[in-house]
Amino acid sequence: MKKFFEDMKKDLKFKSAGPGKKLTEDSSAKTQVVQSSGPAKPCYAAPTEGAQKAGAAALARIEGQPRPRVQTSQDVIRLQVKRELEAEAAAVAEKEKTTAVEGSNVKDLAFLSVTGVYFTCPLTGATLTKSERDVHIKAAIFMRFEEDAVEASIMMVHTFNKDREKVKAAVDIISKYIENICKNPTEEKYRKIKLSNKVFQEKVKTVEGSREFLEAMGFQSIMLDVEGQEESEEFLVLMEHDPESLEVMKESRDRLQRGEPVRAQLDRQPQAFRPSPNAMRFELPPEFYNLTAEELKREQQQKNEVVDKSTMLRTKAMREREEQRERRKYNYTLLRVRLPDGNILQGTFLAWDKVSVLFQFVRDSLVDGWQPFELVAPGGHKLQEDQEVALNQCSLVPAVLLTFSWDAAVQADIAAGGGKCSALLKPELLENIQTLS
Repeated sequence: MKKFFEDMKKDLKFKSAGPGKKLTEDSSAKTQVVQSSGPAKPCYAAPTEGAQKAGAAALARIEGQPRPRVQTSQDVIRLQVKRELEAEAAAVAEKEKTTAVEGSNVKDLAFLSVTGVYFTCPLTGATLTKSERDVHIKAAIFMRFEEDAVEASIMMVHTFNKDREKVKAAVDIISKYIENICKNPTEEKYRKIKLSNKVFQEKVKTVEGSREFLEAMGFQSIMLDVEGQEESEEFLVLMEHDPESLEVMKESRDRLQRGEPVRAQLDRQPQAFRPSPNAMRFELPPEFYNLTAEELKREQQQKNEVVDKSTMLRTKAMREREEQRERRKYNYTLLRVRLPDGNILQGTFLAWDKVSVLFQFVRDSLVDGWQPFELVAPGGHKLQEDQEVALNQCSLVPAVLLTFSWDAAVQADIAAGGGKCSALLKPELLENIQTLS
């Protein structure tokens, strides 16, 4: 994991800082002003102080810690952020190590059909294990603050919060704030958000990234006197904007509304194998199963027992329930496709991926992927590319060998026209072809 953070530092040049607060006296308004992050505009030079503050404010709230005082040294700031993320990474790495040790009791890792399940970060392109992906994506999002604080805060809102209904409610309220300001740009009341307000407390504050978005839009934290109260309260206040800035706010609001979670994509690990009698032999790592190591061991023992279920009288409903329980055991599936030349194409899929995803994977691996083809599952079941069903619903879990064949009519036309058969798989796959053990 330590190497992971060093790589992150080199590849992404992570710079972020803690949000400080410094009280000054405004002699004209007789109020205390808390200097915090102002509007952070996209830039590709050194991060602004506002971007530094927004990045660390996000980190502080994510970790549930008090917001730190102002840090102006980028070296100190970088060390602070790295320390927090490295601690989190160490925790998940230890958990992964424990799981791997437990899993080794179930499978001999030297004979696995695939070394594990991996993911690709859409922001950095890095290949990650399951335990690394969330920490890596969090770090990558924080890094975006130095380039575009608005974009980074939108990513936070849609990625760090799992409850989509809460996210929608917060986005709607923030959008209303912006709409009111744009419709009434000179009305001071619309440019002030009282942080103790019940709606803000219950609907906005609880959503990570919402405050960072408002700060990126230009809202500043200010302590104001409240009529009828002895103590002042904190407000987020937006200074008066010109018409051009209001248009930028509208665009940012639209970006917030269109935002989507940043999710690591499953690395299918496409691999070609030479013709082999071992094509139907599979040994899978623990990550493929939605079971604990102890449950896997128990299942292995049960399979070794001689139980002939075919002699048991079971109703159709009983069989269907058993099949559903069986499908829920798997998170991923390893699929192999035997081609007409005997070579084998292998890829990793989510158990709930649609059949059309499998067809697209095969098509993308072929030299002549434009030609129609068929995939046949064990038992002679012909898959349909337009099937809107999941792989596990077709019993294509946890590992299956399928048979590939070209459309006979199209092949006859090609042959009649003098066409020749060429290599089926793309050169980059054949360059790394392996032999199944």
